[in-house]
Amino acid sequence: MINNLLFISGGEIILVMMLALLFFGADAIPGIAKTVGKAMYEFKKASNEIQREINEHTSDIKKDINEVSSTVDKETSEIKKGISDNFQD
Repeated sequence: MINNLLFISGGEIILVMMLALLFFGADAIPGIAKTVGKAMYEFKKASNEIQREINEHTSDIKKDINEVSSTVDKETSEIKKGISDNFQD
């Protein structure tokens, strides 16, 4: 699954991990992973908050559009009925 997301193979992932271990050292890796995890959590939290606000602010617009759509559908069906009644007379 992670290979599909990053477009790299398992060997390349191991190479990157080895380079990170050599560059940062074994003691710093858990702290870096924790920081990356927190950043990913905050990003997901912010994304969900933005999505919630967009949905909250567009709900009124959706409601108005649905009301207009139902009114148009009702009037269209009344016009069709009136036209068909005129042809039957």
